[in-house]
Formats: sequence, structure tokens, C-alpha cells
Amino acid sequence: MQRFTISLDDTLAQEFDRLIAAKGYGNRSEAVRDLLRTQLDRQRETANPKTACVATLSYVYNHQERELAERLTSLQHEHHDLTVSAMHAHLDHEHCIETVILRGPAQAVRRFADSVIAERGVRHGALNLVVADAAHEHRHADGTAHRHLKPRH
Repeated sequence: MQRFTISLDDTLAQEFDRLIAAKGYGNRSEAVRDLLRTQLDRQRETANPKTACVATLSYVYNHQERELAERLTSLQHEHHDLTVSAMHAHLDHEHCIETVILRGPAQAVRRFADSVIAERGVRHGALNLVVADAAHEHRHADGTAHRHLKPRH
């Protein structure tokens, strides 16, 4: 573990301390580590469009919108290589929420999320993306193999 010192003006330090308290961090170091991870992940993703990730895409939509449910399902099928799983819940008589777990190249995941969120009738949408490293290849007794994704530290 390395230690470093950072200087902040009083106003910025007070704002940072309020953020830390609001988010529930135990100390400044924890908050700084999270901020650094976020910025480093963004930089890695920008530098390499094939950067691997895991993500959740959540969106609220009006299921009475003409053919919207079918369009959303079709989009997931067209991107079956990215879609791991989906969960659907009814919010009221008109609205549903879906959360889709995604895995693959970050750029492709973002494009897919953007296309879902842009569908007519989707009211709210948010992507939570975590950059990951392709870990070792895992082999099974039957000879099949696959790679695991490991979130970065």
C-alpha cells in the first residue's frame, strides 16, 4: 500500500467531506480510491474500445406502447452475445422495469444500451458499467472452455 498527501482548498475539502458523509464512506481514502478507480476505468475504456466489461442496464417503459415489448425483446435477441440475463417487473398498470445483465466489449455494451434507451416508449434508462479483465481460461472435464471476467481493483 502506498501513501500520498493531497492538498485541497477549504471549500473543496468541505464539499468532499459532505460527499463522503452522504455516500457513507468511512474515510477520505476510501472515497479517493473509488474516484480514482472510476476515472482509470473510463480512461481504459476510451483508450481501448474492446475493453471488457460487465454491466447492468435498467430501464422503465410503458408496456402499452405499440410493439415496444417486442422491439425490446428483439434487441436483446439481436445482442445475445452481450445479454446474460434479464429481469422484468410490473410497476403499475402501464409501466414495467427491466434490468439486463450484460457482458462484453464496453463499446458494444454502450451502443446496445443507447439503442434500448432511445426506443420510443422507454421513459428512463441507466447503464452501470464495470471495466473487467479477461481472466484465465477455465476448462471443464468435458473439454469445453470459457473465460471468466474479473472486475478490476
